[in-house]
Amino acid sequence: MPTPLGQSFFTGHSSFASEYTPELPSHNNQRSNTNQAYLIDQSTELAEIPRKSTSSPDRIAHTDPKSRIEPLPEHTNLAEDIEKAPLISDPGSDNDSEPESSQMGRKPESSNAHLQSNGSSTSSHSHNGHANGKMNKNLEMRRKNAVLDSPTQTAHLMAREGFSLDNEPPPTPIHTSNTGFLDLPQQDRRNFLLLVLLYFLQGIPMGLAGGSVPFLLKKHLSYGQIGVFTLASYPYSLKLLWSPIVDAVWSAKVGRRKSWILPIQFFSGFGMIYMGSRAAKMMVAAGAEDGSGIWTFTCWWFFLVFLCATQDIAVDGWALTLLSPSNLSYASTAQTVGLTAGQFLSFTVFLAFNSPEFANKWFRKTPLDVGVMTLGGYLSFWGWAYLIVTLGLAFLKREEKTKDRDGIISVYKSMLGILKLRNIQTIIIIHLIAKLGFQANDAATNLKLLDKGFSQEDMALTILIDFPFEISLGYYAGRWSTAYPPIHVWCWGFICRLIAALIAQATVMMFPKDGVQTWYLLTVIASHIFSTFSSTMMFVAISAFHARIADPVIGGTYMTLLATVSNLGGTFPRFFILKLVDAFSAATCIPPSQSSPTDVTKDKGSSIISPFSCILEAERDRCKDGGGTCVITRDGYYITNIFCVVIGIITFWGFIRPAARRLQALPLRAWRLSEDSAGR
Repeated sequence: MPTPLGQSFFTGHSSFASEYTPELPSHNNQRSNTNQAYLIDQSTELAEIPRKSTSSPDRIAHTDPKSRIEPLPEHTNLAEDIEKAPLISDPGSDNDSEPESSQMGRKPESSNAHLQSNGSSTSSHSHNGHANGKMNKNLEMRRKNAVLDSPTQTAHLMAREGFSLDNEPPPTPIHTSNTGFLDLPQQDRRNFLLLVLLYFLQGIPMGLAGGSVPFLLKKHLSYGQIGVFTLASYPYSLKLLWSPIVDAVWSAKVGRRKSWILPIQFFSGFGMIYMGSRAAKMMVAAGAEDGSGIWTFTCWWFFLVFLCATQDIAVDGWALTLLSPSNLSYASTAQTVGLTAGQFLSFTVFLAFNSPEFANKWFRKTPLDVGVMTLGGYLSFWGWAYLIVTLGLAFLKREEKTKDRDGIISVYKSMLGILKLRNIQTIIIIHLIAKLGFQANDAATNLKLLDKGFSQEDMALTILIDFPFEISLGYYAGRWSTAYPPIHVWCWGFICRLIAALIAQATVMMFPKDGVQTWYLLTVIASHIFSTFSSTMMFVAISAFHARIADPVIGGTYMTLLATVSNLGGTFPRFFILKLVDAFSAATCIPPSQSSPTDVTKDKGSSIISPFSCILEAERDRCKDGGGTCVITRDGYYITNIFCVVIGIITFWGFIRPAARRLQALPLRAWRLSEDSAGR
C-alpha cells in the first residue's frame, strides 16, 4: 500500500523541541574552586558534577538565595552520594565501549557542559547511553542542546537581530513546553499559522506527484512505465545535497529564508499554471509511442518536486527563528499538519472528485465522462494561489535580519565527517535495504486493484476512511516509541509490514468476479489500515531513534542526513520493482475468432487476426478495441511481491535486526562528531 500521508504527524512535539531548542546560558550557574560535587534541588532530580572554574566566591555570595546551590557537608561520603545519584554519561571519555555508570565513577571532573549535552532520553535502558528514572524528562532537553562553551552556538546567538546584552538572560528551561495553542503569544500564533500555510502549499504538488497522478496514468501506462514516473519524487530524497547552499547563499535585503521562498514559490506557481493548461495533452502524450512520452512528463514533475524540496529546506530553517525558543515544538506540528493536509487534499479529495462515477452519483443528474475536478483545473487553481500567497508574503511579512552566515564548505565537511562514522555507515546500509521487503506492496497493490476492477471512487473512499484511523493509531505508535526502545518498536513494525504485504496479496487474489461488494470493500479497507499503521509505526520509531542519536552541535545536518537516507531507501527501489512486475508478467491477446492462442505475433492493424502480447497498457487497449481478449497467463505482481517478502525476511533476520539492536546499545558518545573530523 502507499506510504501513509500522515506519517510525519506522529513525531510529536518533544523530538523537535529537544533537537532544536537552544540552551541559554544561566547567570546562576555557579562553580567552585575545587573538585567538589554538588547536589541540585530534588525538584529537578538532576545530578551534576561541575568542572573547575576560577569563579570568585564573592559572586556566589551575591546570587539569588532561592537558586543558590549549597555545598555538601564535610562529613558527607561523596563516593556514596555519587553512586546513589542518577548516572549521566561522559561524552568526553576516550573509551567508547564502557557503560556510562563506570564513566561516572572514574571521571568526576567531567565538564558540566558535557554532562548537559549527554543527558537522558525517554528510554529506560542505561546501556543505551540514557539515564534511568524520573529524571529522563528533565534531562531530555539538555541532552539535545549544544554545549554552552561552543563558539559556533555563541556566534549564532549573537548574530540574531534581537540579541542584546541589556537584558537579563532567561533561565534555562527544564521542562518541554506543553502550552496550548491558544495560550501561545500572539506573534507565535501568527507565525505558526504562516508555517502551516507554507507547508500546506508544499503538500499540494507532493500529493499529486506521489498519489493521484500515478492512478490517473494507469489507464495510459504499464507498471514499468509508471515506475519511470516515480523518479519525479527523487528530489525530496536527495535535498541534502544542496541544502547547505540554501543555508549559506541569501540576500541581506530580502532576508535569509525569503530570499529562497519567494522566487521558488513564484516559479512553482507559474509552473503549475503552465502544466494545468496542458495537463490533458501531456497525459495522452505520456502514453504515446509505447509510453516513451512518459520521460517528458516525468521531467516536468521532477522540476516541480525539486522546487518543493528546496522550499522545504528554507521553510524548515525559517521555522527555527519564527517561533520563540520555548514553543519550537509547534514547528514540528505546523510541518506535519500543513504537509498532511495538502497531501490529503491532493490525493484523497482530488481523486474522489476527479472520478466520473463519484461526480455522477452525488453531484449530477445527467452523467458525464469527467469528474467535478480535472487535473488541469486543479493545477491552475493552486498555481494562482501560490502567486497570491507569495505576494502577500513579500509585502506583509518581515523577516528578522541576521549577520550569521554558514560556510558551504564547512557544512559539507561536517556531512563528510558524519559519513565517516562506522555507526552511520551501518545505519545507512540498514535504511537502504530495510524497505525492500514491502516495496511491491507499497508500489503496486493499489494499482493492481484498479487493474482488477476496483473503482477510483472506492479507492478514494478507502483512503478517506483510513486517514483518521492512521492518525489515532499513530498516537499509540508514538507512545510505544516512548515507553520502549525505539529500535524494538521499529522491528515490530517491520514484521507487521511484511505480514501486511502478504495480506494485501491475498486481498487482491480474492477479488470477486461479479464486482466489488460490501464485504470486499471492507476487506480492502481493513488491509489498507493495517498496512499504513505498520508503516507509521516504523516511521515514528526510527524518527525517535534519529532524534536520540543526532549530535546536537550539528543537529540540523545530522537529522537531515539520516532522514534523507531513510527516504531514499523507500524511493529508489520503486522504479525497479515496477519494472519487475512487467518483466515477470505474461499476457496474450486472443482474437475474437480463436478460443486459445496458437502463435504470438504483433499485428499492427486495427483488426485482431492473430494473438500478441498485451502486457503494456497500449497493447491491452488495442486488443480491447479490436474485439480481442487480453488473458493474463502469469501475473508478475504476485511473483514480485513474494520475492520482496522473502528478501525482507532474509535481510531482517540475517542482518537488519541484529545490526540495529547493536546500534541501539551504543552510548551516545559513539554517535558524536569531533570538531577535528567535522572540519570546524
